[in-house]
Amino acid sequence: MTTETVDRSKQTARRANRFMYKLATRWLTVVNTFMGVLVGLPWLAPIFMRLGWEWPAKVIYTIYMGLCHQMPQRSYFIFGRQPMYSLEEVALVWQNVANPLILRQFVGTADMGWKVAWSDRMVSMYGAIFLFGLVYGWVRPWLKRPLPLWGFILFCVPMGIDGLTHMISDLYGLEAGFRYHNTWLADLTNNAFQPLFYYGDAFGSFNWWMRLVTGLLFGLGLVWFAFPHLQEGFNQTKYEIEAKFAKAGVPLAE
Repeated sequence: MTTETVDRSKQTARRANRFMYKLATRWLTVVNTFMGVLVGLPWLAPIFMRLGWEWPAKVIYTIYMGLCHQMPQRSYFIFGRQPMYSLEEVALVWQNVANPLILRQFVGTADMGWKVAWSDRMVSMYGAIFLFGLVYGWVRPWLKRPLPLWGFILFCVPMGIDGLTHMISDLYGLEAGFRYHNTWLADLTNNAFQPLFYYGDAFGSFNWWMRLVTGLLFGLGLVWFAFPHLQEGFNQTKYEIEAKFAKAGVPLAE
């Protein structure tokens, strides 16, 4: 191996280490920026539809369809009469609400507004990761210990139960399952709330509240559990790279 090749290899290694050092220093900004883009793009789809830019809107809907079921009765709408619509209301303007694969293709109308490109559960879950990621940047100096694994599992359990019961309920039909009518809850609470609280998935209903709260809990638990571990790992990376450059007598800054 020639001297020139060795020098080139050293330069490549130093550039890689400098890149990793910058990443270790700014990892939280990188993660929060990524999450900001991830949670922001679904809201651009209805904005594009409103502006008549159907092609970029459909690109976003298609990309996020791989991440979410995009059922319209469980999604937010903007630029319309109300923030969410029941399955019965969607059925008035859409061809087939019994087949989930066809139902998910409905993105809205000029009168109803346009659907956000993922469901309310995804909005609360990923939105919470982004929100609490920002909060972590503020509390990071005082947060010395991560949430233990068993604690993270406890934060995940409510969403697991909610999602699993929805999945089982949907097997009996989107309008026939026990999570659609929630008569069990009405009996349990002796009909203490308005009828619309128990029925369907609309904004303010029991199902909506459960998806909102469990998504927020999951996001909080994930950030509290994972981000301190990431911070510890990147801190170790920083120290190791600083030691390498100090030992080689090479300045870390280019």
